[in-house]
Amino acid sequence: MIEHIECKAAISITDEGAIEVLAWPFGSADSVGDMIEPTAEIKVASPLPALWHHDPATPIGEWESVEITARGIEAKGRLHLDGERARAVRTLILDKGASGVSIGFNETKATRRNPRGRTITGLTLREISVTPTPCHPGAIVLTAKTLPTSSEKGTPLENETTEAAPDSAAITALESRLAAVEKKALSIDKIEARIARPAIVTETKEEPIERKAFETMIRYGDGRMDAEERKALVVANDAQGGYLAPEAIGSELLKKLVEYSPIRAYARVITIGAESIKYPRKTSSTAAYWVDETEDRTASQPAFEQINIKPHELATFTDVSNQLLEDNAYNLENELLTDFAENFGKTEGLAFVNGTGVGQPRGLLKAAGIAEIKTGVAAAFPAANPADVLIGMYHTLPTVHAQRAAWLMNRKTLGEVRKWKDGNGRYLVIDPISEGAPMTLLGRPIVEAVDMDDIVANGFPVMFGDLQGYRIVDRVGFATLRDPYSLATKGQTRFIARKRVGADVTHPDRFVKLKIAA
Repeated sequence: MIEHIECKAAISITDEGAIEVLAWPFGSADSVGDMIEPTAEIKVASPLPALWHHDPATPIGEWESVEITARGIEAKGRLHLDGERARAVRTLILDKGASGVSIGFNETKATRRNPRGRTITGLTLREISVTPTPCHPGAIVLTAKTLPTSSEKGTPLENETTEAAPDSAAITALESRLAAVEKKALSIDKIEARIARPAIVTETKEEPIERKAFETMIRYGDGRMDAEERKALVVANDAQGGYLAPEAIGSELLKKLVEYSPIRAYARVITIGAESIKYPRKTSSTAAYWVDETEDRTASQPAFEQINIKPHELATFTDVSNQLLEDNAYNLENELLTDFAENFGKTEGLAFVNGTGVGQPRGLLKAAGIAEIKTGVAAAFPAANPADVLIGMYHTLPTVHAQRAAWLMNRKTLGEVRKWKDGNGRYLVIDPISEGAPMTLLGRPIVEAVDMDDIVANGFPVMFGDLQGYRIVDRVGFATLRDPYSLATKGQTRFIARKRVGADVTHPDRFVKLKIAA
């Protein structure tokens, strides 16, 4: 059974038919209470059709890419403007006549939510439809839990609810308008065809050679690559025969890493092409003195030191069935990127918090020179008034840094902090006031870093600081190696990925951390 959830969504389209949608925004439920978790395991069918109002009989286009971002499920595709219905739908979108989006999926994992609805943690996305659902908070939301067959059209849909029932008159009017637009478009097409008898040359966008070569290498190895493709990917003629991912692939990987390594979204990230990078750091400043008119002046000099950030190697691998490589037409490239990003992101995230700096980046909690505020033992945490502890941390930093700072803590600690109240009984943590916004504490955002310490003796469960004072250095290049031999007897191919990344605190004066007593 294919399930459809209608939702308030963002949609944009160009005159050429390129379409982008926010198909499902995280953090909100549909009209029957179903929610899709941001961490849900989402598989995407290929090809993924673009439909009009869940009508599989006449596809209007195809979705070329689907990304799971912090906002939700986002998709990009193209309408088949050689068809009358697709052109009519495009006209309706541009005229704001159709601005809703709906997803069709098979649930694979879910739990019941009270008082109603489900929390969906696993699904296979089957289609994304443009619907006549208006894109504003007061819009009527359609919920069609089953896609009716041709013989069932006109019968009530399973699990339809009264409050979610569509305005049938409005939809009938919109369908009539769609038919009129289609008829008009067909007439215009006939006129244009008579005028433009010479052949019309349509410019097609050719797939970049690097991306084509990378996909060929993933599926079949270098045996089917021509000389130009091999030249686009070969790093060096070494014994291992490394392959360099195209620049676009590397950029996509870095974008996905943010989903698993949230510190990347706030820290200062740069890419270098050298073995390491050095930054000067001021340790003392000049001093001014009061003097008489002819009194000798006193000299003063600023002092500097250098901080050296060296990228360290990070590597992982993924095993894929040979039959899967040969038979499936879905976006295998994106599947590998997601898998690599999850492995790299989790490992990076740990290092950015607790890395020792030896063979790995130096983490925020291990950096020297960061101020500490001590509180009571873990069993009585916090010993003082909770608001006093946090306000003390906030005002430890200079104003310019405090106004750009964020709170770092893991989810377990956040669960405790959310219980804290001020003297008037108001909770210190404020929930997001808009979709996609973070929770705030004393007016500053909270970043959930899973690798921060728990509330334990000698632990550092909370840090506050301007994360622009933490520098992440990516070495140029993301490399993959295809190994068809190690697991050949198991019918699998191994893909080994590596990159080099370093990190360190460049401005310890921009941070303060809370320490639990022993």
